This record gives sequence, structure tokens and C-alpha cells, in this order.
Amino acid sequence: MEKRKGGYFYLTLSAETVNGFQNKRNTRLLCTLDQQLTFQCGLNHLGDGNFFIIISGKNLKAIHKQLGDVVAFELREDPNPLGVDMPEVLMVLLEQDEEINALFQKLSLGKQRHVIHAIKNLKDIDKQIGNAINIIQTHTVSKRNL
Repeated sequence: MEKRKGGYFYLTLSAETVNGFQNKRNTRLLCTLDQQLTFQCGLNHLGDGNFFIIISGKNLKAIHKQLGDVVAFELREDPNPLGVDMPEVLMVLLEQDEEINALFQKLSLGKQRHVIHAIKNLKDIDKQIGNAINIIQTHTVSKRNL
């Protein structure tokens, strides 16, 4: 395990390993660390043809590891193509608003994940809904203007 300039920790994956996945570099994964902790993640390009997975400091603490320690890890392709759990508020919004649902479905998986991450920690349900609608419409409008 290494530490990147930005301060996060990461595990390196060879291009050969990544090319073995069905969706290659666009694969969402489930990573299990030391048979103790499993989390959803994606691949990041290392810049030399290889890839890496980010390991948060919180996850390292959970398995009692630090920079330089050896970490056993297992990767599996995430059966959820989105690669993150959808908040209940967003599920209900998409079920009730056909127009917003249609716009959301047109977004790339990465932009759909962006919507989820942008609202998941908001406590106020009205803010979650308002932000979700705003982001979905903004991404769709910017896509049409290209």
C-alpha cells in the first residue's frame, strides 16, 4: 500500500488485471481488505498504463493498518452497475417524477453517482430533492449544449 501526493492511500492494479474485467477500466468493484472490510470502489488511472484503488484513512483504521503495512485484498466485480447504493429519497423521486427519471437515466453512470454523492449526506430531505433535481437538470442541459 502506498500514499499518493493528495494524501490518500491506494492499492495498485496492473493493466493486465484490469483488462481481465468485463468492462475493463469502467468496472465498478467490491474490494475486501484483510477479509475484514468490504467497500464499493472504482478504478483510477495511475498514469503509466496501470490503475489504482483508493483506500480511505477511515478504512485503514477499521482494519488497523497504516502506510507501509501489507494489506491482503480481494476484488470482485460489483453486480450493481452503478457501484453505489441509491438513497431512498432519490429512488422515491425517480419513481414519482417521470421527467426527472428520464433525464437521470440519460446520464452516464459517473454522473448518476455524482448525484448520489452530492445528496447522500444532506440531512434535510427537501434539500436532497432540490439538489438532486438541480444537478440532474444541469447535467442534462450541459449535455444538450455540446
